[in-house]
Amino acid sequence: MTVIKVVELLGESTTSWEHAVQEAVNAASKTLRNITGIEVLNMTASIENGKIAKYKANVNVAFTVDGT
Repeated sequence: MTVIKVVELLGESTTSWEHAVQEAVNAASKTLRNITGIEVLNMTASIENGKIAKYKANVNVAFTVDGT
């Protein structure tokens, strides 16, 4: 039997929503092993002077638990 754990992260980027998602995955990869997939939950942005300053993406990251 395999056990999967899911954690929610918020990625940020000044480039794009796709880059914000990749930033979340990059950060998760530094401390989590066995990442099996992601789910993008929400995309938002911060506005400064009428322009998008930061793209933000809430991401669920799924990974298998060791020993299962």
